Amino acid sequence: MRASAAVLRAEVELSPQRAYPERAEHEPKWHDRIADWLTSRIARPLARGLVNPSKKLARIVPLAAAHAEELARASDDDLRAAARDLRRRLRREGFRSDAVGRAFALVREVAARVIGQRHFDVQLAGGWGLLQGRLVEMATGEGKTLTATLPAATAALAGVPVHVITVNDYLATRDAQSMGPVYEFLGLSVGVVTQDLDPDRRRAAYACDITYCTNKDLAFDYLRDRVALADSGSAAHIALERLRGGRGIAGRVVLRGLHFGIVDEADSVFIDEARTPLILSASKGDDDETLVCEQALSLARGLSAGEDYAIDWRDRIIDLHPAGKDRLSAWSEDQHGAWTSKRAREELVRQALSALHLFTRDQHYVVAEGKVRIVDEFTGRIMPDRSWERGLHQMIEAKEGVALTARRDTLARITYQRLFRRYLRLAGMTGTAMEIAPEAWSIFRLDAVRVPLNRPSRRRFERGRLFASAAEKWDAVAAAAERCARGEGRPVLIGTRSVQASEALSKVLSERGLEHALLNAKQDREEAEVIAAAGLAGRITVATNMAGRGTDIRLTAEVAARGGLHVILTECHESARIDRQLFGRGARQGDPGSCAMLVSLEDELFRTYAPALTRFARAAAAPVRDSRAFLRLVRIAAQAAAERRNARVRRDNLKLDRRLEKTLAFSGRHE
Repeated sequence: MRASAAVLRAEVELSPQRAYPERAEHEPKWHDRIADWLTSRIARPLARGLVNPSKKLARIVPLAAAHAEELARASDDDLRAAARDLRRRLRREGFRSDAVGRAFALVREVAARVIGQRHFDVQLAGGWGLLQGRLVEMATGEGKTLTATLPAATAALAGVPVHVITVNDYLATRDAQSMGPVYEFLGLSVGVVTQDLDPDRRRAAYACDITYCTNKDLAFDYLRDRVALADSGSAAHIALERLRGGRGIAGRVVLRGLHFGIVDEADSVFIDEARTPLILSASKGDDDETLVCEQALSLARGLSAGEDYAIDWRDRIIDLHPAGKDRLSAWSEDQHGAWTSKRAREELVRQALSALHLFTRDQHYVVAEGKVRIVDEFTGRIMPDRSWERGLHQMIEAKEGVALTARRDTLARITYQRLFRRYLRLAGMTGTAMEIAPEAWSIFRLDAVRVPLNRPSRRRFERGRLFASAAEKWDAVAAAAERCARGEGRPVLIGTRSVQASEALSKVLSERGLEHALLNAKQDREEAEVIAAAGLAGRITVATNMAGRGTDIRLTAEVAARGGLHVILTECHESARIDRQLFGRGARQGDPGSCAMLVSLEDELFRTYAPALTRFARAAAAPVRDSRAFLRLVRIAAQAAAERRNARVRRDNLKLDRRLEKTLAFSGRHE
């Protein structure tokens, strides 16, 4: 641990009895929670309305500009010498605005020379917000990857280890390689952590000045450290071990602390993925698992909906009725093992009913290479390292007729809320921050700020349409794609929510003779190439959720002259943010572009979260259903209900995590 990291440590209370520096965590009292609610929901929105916080961030621009001419005339050796001088100054003075202004000017000049990219003024403002520990909203295509080099390099020069956290291995590797020359010119080391690295290589990557990693790798490395250290995990234990000349304890951890974390696609990580706790587990063999699952599925298929059980589609919960419990009890009289326990057999049948009714192939998971792979509902990607807990994964494997994997025993768990709050300084960047501003403040103490566009937006919103059936919707989508691609020679990007929907649309497009590229969880490895080509003239691309794809869709001059990329949303998501991310794929950086929303009453969001409005729309005349006002009403109502439910799930996960921590602490164990 470097003494220079005191730049951050002096600002916060460090957690005691930890292997490395991280922030102490305290459960807020009831009056603190009330104050948080008032601050996040009332005080801060009012303050943002009265004074635009981005104007304060823009003050860094003239401070950086003051050094631009001098640094532009300097030789490469002079710039390296300036970096060495800045190291001493930043470690001595901390992140004073004048020192940061010079650091940003230096990074901008170096980036222009070594990678041919020069930071815009708005990127300087965004970088200043990140260095201050804010949640920065920068529109899709405004260059968040390049922006992150400003705070990352400045903090690293000050001796603060930096984690730049992305959402997948591809982006982590790409960003480390593309931005690495900037850091290396400044004398900083760069590491990248991906899923396939062994512990020694992970430890070496985390030992670098700046480390690019994914949120999942970071979380599981943190949990593995906790498990590996067990009762000898305090900083005092490690210090004592080193004084004795040994490295046994220190050699078991891969991280060296949670100092400064910069999270890309922060809304996805902090909000969307926070609904699921991170669980580190070990295999647990059970020779009877296949037979038990098959029996449970057979029983579940014989139960009657409404009479034996009920499904809460909104909260995705199965409730066994007394009649169903009685049938289960009668069947279990001649059985043995888990079936002799009332609680165990009811849980087995609930899991079987969930596997049959709540989890759909090519929507929630795919079957690839003889294995059930979970699909991330927010990004459309396969998550090969994830499995459902409490036997649900094995139940779905039995349902699909594939070999069952071993059930897992939980070794440690943590939520993203608790993990990221442990950073001494935390910052986030995303294209959609303002919608999550209240929760970002109350959970992570991140103040959201929107950075202005570098160039004015030229995005055109076409009139949205609400269709009575999915079939009508797909025909309208195909017709719109044909009009733009064939008639106007423009590229078209069509967003769907699931693999199943993307393949249904693909079939309709093929029947019309429309060539297209298909990108979903089954083609995840080729996503960068598919998306990079999505801006070609006349190109039609069908893709599942675009959150965090991270690849620019570049337009030729010919395409721009014809009106740019046309984006079609075919199903609203539970969060309006993800809809906005899809629309943000077009009309970037001042490019022309258009977007449209073509949805149907059969879409899952409307059926689940706005059933009354959906029934009314079916009974109403077509002009009512097709009106912009009604589409807006049903969309807002459904998404608001979904957001409330998801927020409740996140709060419940956080409460459970805290409760489990107290239980483990009482027993003398770590998380």
